[in-house]
This record gives sequence, C-alpha cells and structure tokens, in this order.
Amino acid sequence: MILIERVLIHKTMKQEYVNRVVDLTDPAKNIIYNMSREEAIEIVKSGDAKAVRKIDGQFALVAVAGKTIRMARSIGRPLRFFIAKLEDGPCLVLAERIDSIYDYLRQAELDDQFHPSYTRMAPAHYITTIELLGCPDPAPVHTRFFTPERNRFRNNTVEQIGRYYIGTIYDEIKKWLMFRATTGPVGVTFSAGIDSGSVFLLTYHALMELGESPSRLKAFTLNVDGKGDDLKQAHEFLKVLGLEIFLEPVEIKSSDLDWKKAVKIVEDYKPLDIQAATMNLALLEGVRCRYPDWKFMIDGDGGDENMKDYPIEENPELTIRSVLNNLMLYHEGWGVGRMKHSLTYSGGLSRGYMRTYTTSDTLGFECFSPYTLQNVIEISEGIPFIDLTQWDHEKLYNLKGQVVASGIKAITGMEMPVFNKRRFQHGATSMDTFSTYFPPKETDYRKEFLAIYE
Repeated sequence: MILIERVLIHKTMKQEYVNRVVDLTDPAKNIIYNMSREEAIEIVKSGDAKAVRKIDGQFALVAVAGKTIRMARSIGRPLRFFIAKLEDGPCLVLAERIDSIYDYLRQAELDDQFHPSYTRMAPAHYITTIELLGCPDPAPVHTRFFTPERNRFRNNTVEQIGRYYIGTIYDEIKKWLMFRATTGPVGVTFSAGIDSGSVFLLTYHALMELGESPSRLKAFTLNVDGKGDDLKQAHEFLKVLGLEIFLEPVEIKSSDLDWKKAVKIVEDYKPLDIQAATMNLALLEGVRCRYPDWKFMIDGDGGDENMKDYPIEENPELTIRSVLNNLMLYHEGWGVGRMKHSLTYSGGLSRGYMRTYTTSDTLGFECFSPYTLQNVIEISEGIPFIDLTQWDHEKLYNLKGQVVASGIKAITGMEMPVFNKRRFQHGATSMDTFSTYFPPKETDYRKEFLAIYE
C-alpha cells in the first residue's frame, strides 16, 4: 500500500485541508514495454492524451500532482476509486477491487460511509481526472486517449486484413513471451473456438520462432460431468493439426460449480459474465490443484468484441446498425457520459473483463488476453465491417472466422479449423445442466452481490 499525503490551502474558506491519496494497487501487475513505470506516470500526470496512447502494454496508472489526481487504464487492468470524508479533508482510496476499498475503510473506521455503489471504476481508454477540493466532490473529468480510426482498411481484402490483425496479435504474444512470461509453463484456457484456438496456435508458433521449447505450452479444456462439447471440439481441433499432445482436460462435476462464489470474486451481477466466470473459475481451480506453482495463463477474451461477434438477436437494445456504427461499442458500452454508462462498473468489456481478470488473479495466476490490447483493437476497428457485410447478420458472424483463419494461415502456415460460435459457459457442459444450475434472472445474481455487504 502506498500512502501519499498532500497539504493544500483552500484560500476562499481560509481553512487548511489535508488531502490523502491511498493507492492500494499493485504496480508489479503493469506490463509496459517501451518505458519505465515512473516515466509512464509522468505522462499520465501531464494529462497529454496523445502521449498516454503511446504507452505500450497494459496498465493501471495513478499520478498525483497536488490536489489533481489523474488515472489511466487499459482494459486488462482494473482501477477503482472511492472518496471518503475526513474532518480535515477528503481521502481518495484507489484499488483494483471493491472489497479492497471496503477493507481499508473498515480498518480506518470509515466504513459507515461505504456502499459498493459509491465506488467508481475508471473507464478503460480514458484519462480520469479528479480534483480533491473538499465537499462536495466535483465530478471526474474523462479525456479519451485511445480513438482508433474506423474503416481505414476499406480498400483491403479479407486476407490482407487477416494478416494485419493476426500479425499484430502475434507481435503482442511474442513481446509477452520475451519480456514477461520468460520462463515456466504457459497455459491456454482452450475451448478450441476461434479466439482461444488462434491464441494457442500463435503462442505455439511464437515459442518455436523464439527458439523456446513448445513443451512449455498446455491447452486446458473444461469438461463438466463429461458432457461438454468443448472437449470434443478441442480434440478435433488439435488432431487435425497433429498437436493433440498439448491437450489437458480438466474434468469436474457440476456440483463443483459455484456461481455464488463467482459473484463474490467478480464483484458483479451480469448473468453472462458471472456464468463465464463460474466456468473459468472451475477450470483454473482444477489447474491450480494440479499445478500449485503455475503462473502464466493466456486466453482469447476480447476476440468477440473486436470482431463484433455477439448474437445481436439476443439483446433487445441492439441492432446491427448500432453495433456497426458505434466506435468500440462492445469494448466500452454506450460510452462515458451516456445515460446507460455505469459509473460504478464502466461498460462493455471495460466492465466485463473482470470475469477473466479476477478469477485468474484470485488464484494466483497472471492472465494475458492479447485481443484486449489497444494495438490489436486499433486494427480491428479499422476493418470496414459495413462494406464487408452490407448490414447482413450472417455475413457479420461469418466474417470473424474468415479474417482470423486467413491471418493464422499467413502468419503460421497452419490451416486453423473454424467451428460455429458457442459461449464458453455453454460448451463446458450440457445445456440441461447449464439451465438447471444457473438462475435465469439477473435479480438473483444482483441479490447475491448486495448480500456481501449487508
């Protein structure tokens, strides 16, 4: 924990305030390739959005300059804050989790001011600026630092786009292996879908190209009650490529699933995210039980958001026009300052990524999701989706497989099998088990979350 204190004089009221900034985040979890953490913090402190965009990696950074606090984060690193009131001035508490903020306030005997809905999530891709002026608190100011150019590959073929897109992901995986996951085994949470399949093949290829042993790699596939279609798909995927030796199933019983535990870990109540987190938690618990010292995991989270590959028909709020016309809709939700943007949770994958981050972090893993990186999203937002699909749902859903498979072929030389889309939580078990186990209504998950602090 870092405790920073600044003393400010409020001239109008002629009263001395002590502003406290309590930073509970872990700087070691940042992955920054092109500068030191201290240099990155100085850039955030400047408030220069163009300079912040040049920070290469994934990060959650806090910069303090007198009464002005600036925060910036990428999707892969959470950052929350809460302002408590003291007699001599405000106290800003920053952490990755809601319960970390609560624990600090409880120790400081300030928990009577706490409610989980009073915490705030700094939205990904923005500089969030707070002025600690006393009471009442001014609203944070958000300045976007990442605005990818849309449709910039309008004159390119699907094959060319695939090479750019997958080539960028491949570069990010290589950097991660060279500078972060330099030693020890690497696990892929593997359903053999397009996203996890591509990540597995790119990681395998990168290890070979870097002169590393591919034996570092394992593909972990969850199978609940022996009824999951993902395991069959994983066998087929790897068999075609002669790579079955890398597959390691994690077999569990449905009685081992615990969605209530997932709610507490993720600190959210959105059904799809909690369902996915429940399965990811079960998979990772199986890996942790089997391998107590395993550290590095890599996954395909973010691939659906990049290629806008969610069934629009399942969400009554969406149309294909809203999906294709709005910048990073699946990454950021409706956007900062909009009616449907949650101050407590942010929106889109900026919110939903906690399903992956928290389940990994709680069990002592360091997860890496290359599809969530800004360098990768920048390529995907440049894809001319409207030109390539002509507003046709099926063409949109098929586009992802075409782009990724062609990119994998170009980068690795391998023909990647492409299967129909299926959510992780559906492929790990039978639909009968799924529908029996998971509550259908959001209110059940919400009640479980609110019960944590009752």
